[in-house]
Amino acid sequence: MKQLIILIAALVFTGSYAQTNDQLKKHFEAYYTTMKNQGDVQGVINAITHLNVLEPNTARQDTLAYLYLSEGNYMQALNTIGVEKNESDSDINVEVKALALKNLNQPKMALEHFDVLFKRKPTPFLAYEMADMEIQTNNLEGAKAHIEYGMANVKDDMKRAFYETQQPYETSLKAAFTYLNGLLIYRQDPKANIDKALKEMNAALDIDPNFNLAKVSRQALEGQKAQQAAAAKNN
Repeated sequence: MKQLIILIAALVFTGSYAQTNDQLKKHFEAYYTTMKNQGDVQGVINAITHLNVLEPNTARQDTLAYLYLSEGNYMQALNTIGVEKNESDSDINVEVKALALKNLNQPKMALEHFDVLFKRKPTPFLAYEMADMEIQTNNLEGAKAHIEYGMANVKDDMKRAFYETQQPYETSLKAAFTYLNGLLIYRQDPKANIDKALKEMNAALDIDPNFNLAKVSRQALEGQKAQQAAAAKNN
């Protein structure tokens, strides 16, 4: 008799829990829809977090990580999906890892995920990001390969945003690759290649005279060239 009472109590509890869980799920689904309609990103994040607790779902988790990324919460994005490289990850999952790690100044780790994206669907935009980080990490051969791919596949109407000034701006992706090639040439031999690097910076500015990063780099190279000339004269 005692065992029967316990069994009945367990069944009642399970049924009650299932009902409560279902009610909560419906509530947060409605909450999610409302927050989405109102454009409340934090509200959407809260709703998805609760839904994922109630009913774990990989696609929902990827969406949550992407929302954290879009809000600049890079650590929260990575805490949601991890940093491990998994070939089975969805495109959105890999993209979040790549961009979050890049923005956290972890180029070597970011490149692992950019490489997965590039293998799945190579684009000039991905090639630029990879070449830029490969120069930073001194993988000059990798940077050369991605710059060559980018220059061969870039279209005249492709643009890239830059943020080193107070006012963000866009420039031609072709000009950006030309500038990046100048950096690569310089890094290959800083003493011997200044003129070659300057030629690339000037070519980038021929494409887009307002390309600030190319202007700054050209000024720096011209300064180094002047220093080298002065040192040679003194010797």
